Amino acid sequence: MKTARELGLMPKSRLTVGPDNAITDVPGVSVGHRSLHADGIFTGVTAIVPHPGDLFRLKPRAAVEVINGFGKSAGLMQVAELGTIETPILLTNTFGVAACTEALIRRAIADNPAIGRETSTVNPLVCECNDGRINDIQALAVTASDAMAALDSARPGSVEQGAVGAGSGMTAFGFKAGIGTASRLMRIGKRDFALGTLVLANFGAAGDLVLPDGRRPHPRVPASPERGSVIVVMATDLPLSDRQLQRVARRGGAGLARLGAFWGHGSGDVVLCFTTADPVEHDPVAAFATQRRLADDHIDIAFRAAAESTQEAVLNALCMARPTPARNGRIYPCLADWLKENPIP
Repeated sequence: MKTARELGLMPKSRLTVGPDNAITDVPGVSVGHRSLHADGIFTGVTAIVPHPGDLFRLKPRAAVEVINGFGKSAGLMQVAELGTIETPILLTNTFGVAACTEALIRRAIADNPAIGRETSTVNPLVCECNDGRINDIQALAVTASDAMAALDSARPGSVEQGAVGAGSGMTAFGFKAGIGTASRLMRIGKRDFALGTLVLANFGAAGDLVLPDGRRPHPRVPASPERGSVIVVMATDLPLSDRQLQRVARRGGAGLARLGAFWGHGSGDVVLCFTTADPVEHDPVAAFATQRRLADDHIDIAFRAAAESTQEAVLNALCMARPTPARNGRIYPCLADWLKENPIP
């Protein structure tokens, strides 16, 4: 399978693409998958690890933007309140949230036995989409061991995309979709920074998709209401305050809108954005901490990077996923096949 860029879908962007065109272009960030593909089961877990150290002791600053809150994620409320994250981020199906939450808690306690006893509890961060069209979601196939396996497999570098990990059973705009990622590089002053995005794409009504060249692919399936979801995770090494991170996260909505999304009533659309710059210590020595933040006059480049990388990440999720049958026998087609059958005149 080829990416959207390899298929010629992406116009020349204003910003340079990162070396792997992935969220892992942000130094220290790693991604892993655990895929469960068996009779009636087509689901999994995707892990995003912000840095290789102890996340509980050295918390990345973060923010969340809930575009439409029809979702069952765990941990977002504390991120919104405190502006930090303290575990890896796990993506899975709706009924896999509890198993992934358990895995994150157990992993954190193993690394920090004082959690819940001599120090505070831990805030596990899990986001979800409903893959029940393809996966037998009532089977509760995702276990804590699967979540641990995704965490253990997390690596820097290129990221597997399409129907893999949490994206195994996801669909978007009537096509098969799943995991997609993209990145942009930003030159600010005399320094280079990266912003990478990973999406779990499971949203959009059939016929609503708009390609960058203006074409509107239709999967030739019956129309249905917009009841999907999308989780957008952004990472950057740009020093931003939690307020600025939320402003950047909000621009993920611009990337989704470019694709034809309107965030329907039954859609859970969540953007989480974190920075690896200036993490927050769990046990600070001093009463006051000094942190860097970008001057707001320079933040537009991050807004552009967020919108561009979100749009391309979703297109990659669509282009890298193979046709897959639904539980009712219907086939969710592949966008790449539509592109072959409908070349640009």
